[in-house]
Amino acid sequence: MKRIKVRKPESYVERTYRTLPEHGLVSSFAKIKDTDLHILADLEVSAWAFELALQYRLQIEKYIELRPEFLSALSPLAPDALAPPIVKEMLAAGQVADVGPMAAVAGVIAEYVGKALLQRGCREVMVENGGDIYISRTSDCTVAVFAGQSTLSLKVGIKLTAAMMPVAVCTSSGTVGHSLSFGLADAVVVLAGSTALADAAATRLGNEVGTSTSGVEGIKRALRVGPTIEGVQGVVVICGEKIGAVGKIELVKLT
Repeated sequence: MKRIKVRKPESYVERTYRTLPEHGLVSSFAKIKDTDLHILADLEVSAWAFELALQYRLQIEKYIELRPEFLSALSPLAPDALAPPIVKEMLAAGQVADVGPMAAVAGVIAEYVGKALLQRGCREVMVENGGDIYISRTSDCTVAVFAGQSTLSLKVGIKLTAAMMPVAVCTSSGTVGHSLSFGLADAVVVLAGSTALADAAATRLGNEVGTSTSGVEGIKRALRVGPTIEGVQGVVVICGEKIGAVGKIELVKLT
C-alpha cells in the first residue's frame, strides 16, 4: 500500500517515542509494509495483531486494485455500498473531513485491530500506527504528544479519562513521518470517537495550518476549522514553540 513520502527524521524512523513508560501493559509489535503497529495490552498479542493487520490491509489493497483512484484521491470519493466495512469507513471519514479516503488508512487499521483484540479477550488495548492511536482502557491515562523537533515534543500530554473510552488520538505532521501533508505543523492532534475520522481530520487540519513561518495564523485557522468537522471532540496544534488547543482537551505538562 503506497503512501507519499516526505521528510523522515531519525526520531521517527527509530520510533523513539515508543520507549515511553508502559505502566504494566505488555508491549507487542506487528509490521507489514508501512503498517507499523505498536500495541500495549494486558496480553502479548503480536501474532494476533499481525494476522489482523494483514487481513485488513488485504481488504484495502484488493479494493485499490478495483478502484485505483481510491489510493491517490486528495478529495472525498463517493460512498460504495459494495465496499468492505473498513473501506466504507475510510470513504465516510474522507467525506466528513473533506480529504481523500487514504488519509484515514493508518487510523482505521489501528481501530479495527484494536477492536478485534478486545473481541479475542483483551481488556486493555492501545494500538498505535505511526502516531494514530486507538485506545480502550478501564482507567485514566495520558498520551504524550510527539512533535518532531519542536521544543514541546513529549513535554505536553493529553489526559484521557476512563469515561471517554474508547477514544481515538490521531496526529498529522508536515515535519515528521511519511504521510502527505500540505502544512508545516510539527503536530496536529485530533481527539474523536472514530480513529478513521480523527486521522482524516488531522490531515485536513494539518493542511489548514499551511506553510506560514510564524505558525500563529495557521494554528488559529486550524482551531477554527476543527470544531466544524462533525465528530471531532478536540484539537491540539503545535508549530515550533507555539501551541493551541480547542474542545475537550485537558493538557498536562510532562517531565
